[in-house]
Amino acid sequence: MLTRKQHELLRFIHERLRETGVPPSFDEMKEALDLKSKSGIHRLIVALEERGFIRRLPNRARALEVLRLPDGVAAAPRGRFNPSVVEGGLGKVRAPAPQAVEPAVQTVAIPVMGRIAAGTPISAIQSRSHTVSLPPDMLGSGEHFALEVRGDSMIEAGILDGDTVVIRKQDTANTGDIVVALIDDEEATLKRLRRRGSSIALEAANPAYETRVLGPDRVRIQGKLVNLLRRY
Repeated sequence: MLTRKQHELLRFIHERLRETGVPPSFDEMKEALDLKSKSGIHRLIVALEERGFIRRLPNRARALEVLRLPDGVAAAPRGRFNPSVVEGGLGKVRAPAPQAVEPAVQTVAIPVMGRIAAGTPISAIQSRSHTVSLPPDMLGSGEHFALEVRGDSMIEAGILDGDTVVIRKQDTANTGDIVVALIDDEEATLKRLRRRGSSIALEAANPAYETRVLGPDRVRIQGKLVNLLRRY
């Protein structure tokens, strides 16, 4: 059995996911439940997770999944809402339903998750700021997110300062792939991946920058470059 506040929070998260596809922030949850501190929200989320009503997706801020609702509470029309690891299920290509009438132009909303350094690594990937719409044939299968490029270390690969790169979310990559790499869980950078024995080299496409060679325990692959957008 849930307490009144637990029930209110679960309903609020569920309704927000159903309406916008994006989980509410701690500030929004605190305001909705008229609580004085975020610690109260944290305790409610932990309690809901322990009771099997929600699940927090690891290593992603504001990524919540509603697993079930209390008896007597109607679920969302499409069944259980299952957001992707990138917030709200945005950026995931879905197969059309059988015999569905296709619109003339079909696009996928890709969340732009902040900025990525193509130069000296900057802070790790931020929260979603806005979205860009792309046709599915520019993406392929899987989940995607986009990042705004800052820096010039990848100019010889055709990636310029101010471009927007589209990334397929994956935690593995082959030698030669251009990837988003998270270094020491603190710095995110866009580089070409090279494997050198047991080490990982993050290689720039600009001779002015040195290749960084790191131990495999210091580097986590966040995704692979699949497309690039540029405004003129």
